[in-house]
Amino acid sequence: MGHDVTTSSELIRTRWADEIVGELETYIRIPALSPAFDADWEQTGEVEAAVEHVLRWVRTRSIAGLEVDVQRLAGRTPLIVIEIPPFGAVETENTVVLYGHIDKQPEMEGWLPDRGPWSPVIENGRLYGRGGADDGYAVYASLTAIEAVQAAGGRHGRCLVLIEASEESGSPDLPAHVEALAGRMGAVDLVVCLDSGCATYDTLWLTTSLRGVITATLRCSIVTEGLHSGAAGGIVPSTFRIIRQLLDRIENAETGRILLPSAQVEIPPGRIAEAADVAADLGLDALESPPFVPGARPAVDDIAEALIAKTWQASLSIVGADGLPPTGKAGNVLRPSTALRLSLRIPPTADSGEVVDELRSVLLADPPYGALVELDHIDHASGWEAPPLRPWLADAIDAASVREFSTPARRYGEGGTIPFMGMLGASFPAAQFVITGVLGPGSNAHGPNEFLDLAYAERLTSALTTVLEAHAVAG
Repeated sequence: MGHDVTTSSELIRTRWADEIVGELETYIRIPALSPAFDADWEQTGEVEAAVEHVLRWVRTRSIAGLEVDVQRLAGRTPLIVIEIPPFGAVETENTVVLYGHIDKQPEMEGWLPDRGPWSPVIENGRLYGRGGADDGYAVYASLTAIEAVQAAGGRHGRCLVLIEASEESGSPDLPAHVEALAGRMGAVDLVVCLDSGCATYDTLWLTTSLRGVITATLRCSIVTEGLHSGAAGGIVPSTFRIIRQLLDRIENAETGRILLPSAQVEIPPGRIAEAADVAADLGLDALESPPFVPGARPAVDDIAEALIAKTWQASLSIVGADGLPPTGKAGNVLRPSTALRLSLRIPPTADSGEVVDELRSVLLADPPYGALVELDHIDHASGWEAPPLRPWLADAIDAASVREFSTPARRYGEGGTIPFMGMLGASFPAAQFVITGVLGPGSNAHGPNEFLDLAYAERLTSALTTVLEAHAVAG
């Protein structure tokens, strides 16, 4: 017999209204930038402040057997580890891993006047501010679902909640933490991650794939100091022009197609059909309505093809630059160097290590004009594709969605990266995955005016109780 849904739903509603929203407002005020954006994060102390904020709330939970500690490794961000023993009559000794993170992306420009990255605002049921949806809410939702199962007379298997602090940097610290946790992980057969998205706010969406990512700084230098552009222009080649030539080696500037063979994969027919179904049902809404300037349009016109482009094809973004003065302070100077920060998304099944090797080889070979070309500060993580759902989990997910949204769950791929999923998939090939989240239309993770849809987050918390109990009896 399952848990009493009325009891669990009421507890979840109360926790969100009376506690979690307030906790998230305080969390948003903490600018806990990921290490990639705050090299002095240990001295800054904001990551530690976020850890302590979460710990204080965790220690007040009415969850039988809960133990929490912080795993600290020299030179690495901390990892919050919450262990909860099985509850009730369970049919399995295996572990459920529930994952989230508390580090954040930088502020970004463009916030509306009444909003800000570190100034929480609730408007029309949405909590605005950096990190609430990506992904600070995850620890609150995960523990509240577990608490609700227990309070409502249900059961769940052994749970291990892991909250990291380097995800927005590509999770460079996580492999070492997982290795250090080897003795505590147990046999993981279910992974729950709330760091993904939803195509709409009216059903439960399951993520079926995630792209990998490579970030690196490409730097080109030609002279040792700036020179008068009238005297040197035409003799000394511009580093901007050289770096354009280098980028042409890896990307077709007209189409955006990535030219690296290692970044090309065969797309599974089922994922193509999945994208077509979502496109047919949602139309333009499937693309989350990017805020184009007047007259602009997507790079891909067909909606289904656009969904494949953002989930199964490689793409390059230039996310930062050095050596370029602001236009208002730009003199007539031929600059000595140009550096670009590259963000290369790769297909879910591409090997990020192989792509890095090819990227380095292609960009550094035979530099134009003998310029000094460097590729450094490289971070990479492979993507992930979900294994087929076992019947018990598929049934539980659909039942949870029908109960909370009056419609079965839907499935689609996401274009972002969650390095931990690929890591766990390799370590526990028999595990099942529930990758979902609250990053729906307009939520704008990493950008200005990021928001958490509070009603959706509450429903997602309630849906999680069904998944946890189904795992406990699946055996």
